[in-house]
Amino acid sequence: MIITLVRHAEVDEAYHQCYNGHIDISLSQKGRTEAQELADRFANKEFNAVFCSDLKRCKETLEPFTLECKPVYTSMLREKSWGRHEGKNFDEIIASEAFEYENFEQWINALDGELYSAYVKRIEGFFTGFLPANPYENVLVMTHAGVIRVLMHILEKISLEEAFSKPFAYADSITLDTETWQFTKAPENFKGTRCV
Repeated sequence: MIITLVRHAEVDEAYHQCYNGHIDISLSQKGRTEAQELADRFANKEFNAVFCSDLKRCKETLEPFTLECKPVYTSMLREKSWGRHEGKNFDEIIASEAFEYENFEQWINALDGELYSAYVKRIEGFFTGFLPANPYENVLVMTHAGVIRVLMHILEKISLEEAFSKPFAYADSITLDTETWQFTKAPENFKGTRCV
């Protein structure tokens, strides 16, 4: 199975570099342009299934795509919930909390919301349990950078800190072959979103 993972397009600048989690924010104007560019880029690719985070920024990124099959919107592909820290950036959290940053894992575990271990388990279950149990050949997944980086952490056996240091821009994509569990950058001339 080939899984094409796409990060949603750009959100409003006020949410850049923030712990947005489950906040249901829309795309920026630039993000809407990026979404159309993604749809054009994938205009002729055939997918057996399309899965999308049920948060607005992912759904709006998928909107311009021409699909012959119905996308499945699921909370399994949401970013991690950060609870009361959602919508805040690092400096705002430091200014409002009694704890300090010591290291990456201490920091993410100190923040409110979904337990990181539960988040990792959710991502692992979807990609290594649910998807391979289905007879798909080509799957499109519209999700969040955190989900993709956690999947890299799981499959490449790298630390969460290393995975989260990897750049993954808005509207960026990568492919995953479940036979080898190897990631490859989606080629620039890759086209497609016609479901079969």
